[in-house]
Amino acid sequence: MSETTRPTPPSSPETHVIDYRAAERLLAARDPRGAVKLLDSVIAAHPENTAARLLRARAFFAAAQLRPAELEFELVLEREPDNAFAHFALARTHERSGRPGQARKHFRLAAALDPQPEYLAAARFDDQDGPEAGS
Repeated sequence: MSETTRPTPPSSPETHVIDYRAAERLLAARDPRGAVKLLDSVIAAHPENTAARLLRARAFFAAAQLRPAELEFELVLEREPDNAFAHFALARTHERSGRPGQARKHFRLAAALDPQPEYLAAARFDDQDGPEAGS
């Protein structure tokens, strides 16, 4: 080992918290791919951590990696079926993937769980269910 090469310190719970917070900052700074890289190690060490998975799903979505985003949002919803934000974000993912019927279902679930204005507007409860509703 040369003097300029240092061994990677072992990861610890503190390192994972630091990586999680850094990933939040990277996502806010519009570097979703950097956020995903940091979160990969956090999730590898703590696969049950729903907050890290939700953040990684958001980063995948921001990076236009829709299938990985969808899988992460679905995993979050398996663990937290009442997570209105995860339903809303999954709906946006379906919408961007060209699946309006699936999107509408999750928009409506989000609005039913948390009737905030953005969720209610996206749910379009006053619209008639058209042929696309079953897609």
